[in-house]
This record gives sequence, structure tokens and C-alpha cells, in this order.
Amino acid sequence: MWALRRASNPLKNRVLGIGTSRACCAKSEVASCCLDVKASNGDSRLVASDGCISLKRFYSAAHGSPNFFMGCCSFSSQADTKSSAQEEDDLEDGFSELETAASAADVVQDSSVDNLNEDQLISEPELSEEEDDGDGDGVEEPQNELELFDTEAEITEKRPPQKRASSALFKAIMAAPGLSVQSALDKWVEEGNDLNRPEIALAMLNLRKRRMYGRALQLSEWLESTKQLDFVERDYASRLDLISKVRGLQKAENYIEKIPKSMRGEITYRTLLANCVAANNSKKAEQVFNKMKDLEFPITVFACNQLLLLYKRLDKKKIADVLLLMEKENVKPTRFTYRILIDTKGKSNDITGMDQIVETMKAEGIEPDLNIQAILARHYVYGGLKEKAEAVLKEMEGGNTKENRWACRALLPLYAALGKADEVGRVWKVCESNPNPDECMAAIEAWGKLNKIEEAEAVFERMLKTWKKLSSKHYSTLLKVYANHKMLAKGKDLVKRMADSGCRVGPLTWDALVKLYVEAGEVEKADSILQKAAQQNQMKPLFSSYMAIMDQYANRGDVHNAEKMFHRMRQSGYVGRLRQFQTLIQAYINAKSPAYGMRERMKADNIFPNKAAAEQLVQVDAFRKSVMSDLLD
Repeated sequence: MWALRRASNPLKNRVLGIGTSRACCAKSEVASCCLDVKASNGDSRLVASDGCISLKRFYSAAHGSPNFFMGCCSFSSQADTKSSAQEEDDLEDGFSELETAASAADVVQDSSVDNLNEDQLISEPELSEEEDDGDGDGVEEPQNELELFDTEAEITEKRPPQKRASSALFKAIMAAPGLSVQSALDKWVEEGNDLNRPEIALAMLNLRKRRMYGRALQLSEWLESTKQLDFVERDYASRLDLISKVRGLQKAENYIEKIPKSMRGEITYRTLLANCVAANNSKKAEQVFNKMKDLEFPITVFACNQLLLLYKRLDKKKIADVLLLMEKENVKPTRFTYRILIDTKGKSNDITGMDQIVETMKAEGIEPDLNIQAILARHYVYGGLKEKAEAVLKEMEGGNTKENRWACRALLPLYAALGKADEVGRVWKVCESNPNPDECMAAIEAWGKLNKIEEAEAVFERMLKTWKKLSSKHYSTLLKVYANHKMLAKGKDLVKRMADSGCRVGPLTWDALVKLYVEAGEVEKADSILQKAAQQNQMKPLFSSYMAIMDQYANRGDVHNAEKMFHRMRQSGYVGRLRQFQTLIQAYINAKSPAYGMRERMKADNIFPNKAAAEQLVQVDAFRKSVMSDLLD
């Protein structure tokens, strides 16, 4: 762990700022460290019960963020697949709508789901924060540490072979109107249908995979109220997670008080912790972590990884605090821990530090998986180290792309980022005879990066012929290509085709539309589309959708509309992001107008400016004195 902390320290000239950091010392056999939230200044520190030792912070000038999303059977996290060239916190889609699966059965199932009026019940907190940037060079890998209910493998083992592919309970839930799921469940039981834990788990699994958290919550509430299931801690934790997603963190916290004390274990609290992290609420996350310490729960690698994710987004200097805590508590880092650190170093353009962490990981007997290899390759590409990137890509292929077919999805956009059209064509040829939807989307993105619009369109048409019913996620992939190339007319035609197909439109599509109009110079139109979409569908737009518009207003020096967008983002729950304040301040700078009370506004949101933001604040300080004003005084 010492080697890991040493590798995490970037070059001296990359230091952003130094704050006092304190770490706890061992009280007896086990150190009693905790994150203590200081109400006076909002600075979270690792504090000692008996004493303290000094700690070098994890300094980093990194820009960008990881993602955190709810997987189908556990909390999942991904260290993002984002270009290091992007600005800090420039977030991306990650919105997994009703995905069209490769099998015909799933296609039929999804088509019936699309017709349901579910919008008011769907809550997507994680799509707002740190999803992958659309580079497509990463592969989603669940962090299977928080088992809220049976995994798919466990379910299929318990069910008869002939029932493995479907769930009668799930179909009954999907057949019911959005707000009458509980009535449908009553009827389902009255008809004498079997209701056992594997059946319930499979239905819940399918609902979560489609991010239909509102229906999943109704199912959980019905199970508890009718006592159809003897709840164990995992069931309460699953319910807590759904409440957080649908109704917010405060309601989730209130629900904990209703859970029997004997069931308020470590799983319950780490579920709440993960949701606090997903919402980027550092204060609540630290409070939950402290609560877990007070309750004497063991410090797990899952909890530490959640803090690493949080600080990777909000305060990279605190990453070293978490690493020291892990070292003192003898918490061994997992592959996912290394993945977070590797991506953080890559985004700070500290390639040397990134390589050192990889060596430390290997020394601990952990080999890079496909996700880590993709992250390394991406950072090598954007760091100008093309030879190193190509070497990693060849390693990912493993000498035989056909045998390592699962790597194609990551390889396509990475070869495109290198500008290697021949390699993209070669990899796509492996998939072309029988591609899956993810490979098709990766190919569309890759051809788009290479400015080969016709090839991208051909892949999309292939998808339409193969699966007939596509989700908005698939349309949006091509829509982004049009947006990046300012092809407004083609984008409008694609949106019309999408509407004619009866496809359910969500935040992913809105984001692509917003960027389409922004790139075409029609910012007001993009603003109008986003506002209407959010009001009509009662769903939360992506952070990047708001920022694309706000950036344009800031560039114009349009303070009024920049403030309006800032306010709308707060109403949607996007609070406490340095990126928002930097853009807002830039609007004042370009307008050559003072920004009264900006420092106080940032402090109220527990936001502390970095070097760049501090320089911006000086420019809009209404009370700063220039050389000329000093002379006149």
C-alpha cells in the first residue's frame, strides 16, 4: 500500500494546493479512523482518536470524472472511458434505456415495455453523473461487491431449466399500467401463481436492467406490505436503494429508521453510502461513513472505493487520505481500486504516475483486465504516446480477434482515436457477420470519428434490419455523429424516423439533440428543446446537456441566460460542482461585468476554487484594486 501511495504522488510541478491533512493512528490492534466532517469549513479530514500523523496529499491536476451506475444485480462502477482532453466534469450519457437485446425474445419484450407510460416513475440519478463520455473505449464491468439480491447465475441455478429465460412475474408487472402494479400483483397471486424468492429476484433483476426503478419499488413495497416475503437485510437494502433512486436521499434516510434494528447492518449503510456517492453529495457520504464507524462496522474495500470515486470527482487531494486509511486498516485494494487510481492519473496527464500504479498493481498479483487496458490505451492516445497505445490494443486482441471477440467493442473507437481506419475496418469485419448492438454502436462511433459518415449510416441501417425495434440509445449514437459534424438536416430526419418508430425518448436523446442544435449555432433552440423535454417527461436531463448550452451563453457573455441555466441545473439536483461555477464566472468575465457575492455563493455550496477558478474570481471581483485605482485613491 505504501508503494501505491508513493506512486499516486504526481510531479511536484502539478501540485494544486496544500491543505492540512490528518490521519488516525492505531488505537490498539485496529485503527479507529473516521472521516470527520467539519461544519465550520466543510473540510473533511481523517482524524485521530489518540494522535495523528502527517500525510502528503494525493495532489492531482486531473480533469474528468468516473462514473457510477446501478447494475442489474449489484452496484456497479466504471472508471469512465473519457478523453483526457475534455474539461473537468464534462459528463456524458450512460443512460441505459430499454435496451434492445440480441435475442428475438428480448426484442419482443422491449417493444412491449416501450408502450408503457412509465416516465413519472423513473428516476435516474446516476445518469446525471460521471457516465462514460461516449468514447466507447471502455467496457462496463460490475463491481460485484454489494449483493442486494440474487445474481442471475444464482437465479438460474434455482429455477427449472425451461424457465430460465423468462419470468412470469415480470411479465405480469410489465402488463400493468404504470401506477397500478400492486393491483396487478394482487390479481396475479389470486390466480394461484407461484411466488418464490427466485421468481421475485428474477423479476427485480429484469426491472433493474431496464432501470424501471419505479415499478421495482412498487414490487418491493407490495412484498413487504402483503408479507409475501420474509425480508432479510438484502431485501431492505434493495428497497433503500430504490427509494433513493426514485424519491431521493432524504426519503431513503428516513426509511432506514423504519427498518428493524436487527436488519440495519453494513449492507444497508453501504447501500446508502453508494447512493450518496452517486448523487455527488460529499457531506452526506462522509456522514454515512462516520455512522458506519460509530456502529463499529468493519471498513471494507467497497466503502473505500466509494470514497475514492467521490473524491475523484470532487476533491482529488483527498484520495491520499483514503489510501492511508486503507493502509492502516489493512484493507487490500481490489482491481477496481487500481482502476480508479489509474484513470485519475491518466486524466491528470501524469502518464509516469499512471504506469507506476500499473506496476504496483502487477506486483500485488493483479493483472490488468480489458477495462484497465482500455483506460490505459485511451490515455496513451490522448497523451500522444501512439506506440504504447497500439501495443496495449494488440495485447487486448490477444493475437486472435475472433477468439477475443468480446474486446471488439473497446477496440473499435480506440483504433478510430488513433486515426487507423484500416484497423477499424479489420476489427469490424470480425463482427460484421453477426454483430451485437454494442458492437454496432461502437462501430458507428468509430466511423464517425474517422469522418466516414456513410459507413456509420450503413451500420445503423444494418441494426434496423436485424432488430427492427431499436431503443433511443441506438438512434442517439448516430445522432451524435451528425451533431459532431454539424449535419443538422440529417439529424432532424433521424429524429423524425425515431419518433415514427414509437421509440421512447429520454435524457440520452435530449443530450444528442441539444448538441446537434448547439453545434449548428442554434443555442436558443437547444435551450427550448431541453426545457420542454424536462417539463413534459418529468425526467432529469444529463449534466452535459445543461453544460453544452451554458457554455455557449458564457462564451457570448450572456450573464442572464447563464444564470438562468445555472438555476435550472440546481432545480434538477446538480448542486456543488466547480465546473458550473467556472462557466458562470466566465460569463461575467466575457460580459466585463463584476460578479457580486460569487465567493460567498461558492462557499455556501461547499465549493473551494482551484487555481484556475481563483484566477477567474480575481477578474470579476468588484472590489479589487488596480494600479490606476490605487493612484486615484
